[in-house]
Amino acid sequence: MQHRHRFKAYFTATVIGTLLASTCSQAWADDAGKAKPLALRKIMQDMGKNMQGITDGISREDWEMVARVAPLIADHPQPPLAEKMRIVSFVGSDAGKFKSYDEKTHQVARALEQAAVRSDGQAVISSFATLQNSCLACHQSFRKPFVEHFYVQR
Repeated sequence: MQHRHRFKAYFTATVIGTLLASTCSQAWADDAGKAKPLALRKIMQDMGKNMQGITDGISREDWEMVARVAPLIADHPQPPLAEKMRIVSFVGSDAGKFKSYDEKTHQVARALEQAAVRSDGQAVISSFATLQNSCLACHQSFRKPFVEHFYVQR
């Protein structure tokens, strides 16, 4: 009976110690990387991969692939509400411009999808060029200020 009590106490102490260590190490990691990446960064990285997938599909005239990937861009995930509020607060009076780029991305990616469904290579390429130009315009307007504001430590 006494042996069982020691084992239970040891087990409990080990579990509590492990939980405390993991909590402390997570807090330390959060403090060490003050510039915690926005969810938006992962969303943008995924969209970049999807754009590469579309490029690959276009180069092989794989319209089914293009039609499968385009909605991933059109309906990309949104950042959590708290992050959206931080972003809108940061962009301030340019919030409408930022939102319009996102809306254009949605619309053009949907047009790209429909062109791919029709196997209309010319329309796919035209829509993809428009999509790339929309991405570029947004990046030229917002990427550098976002990086400086959310990631560069001062």
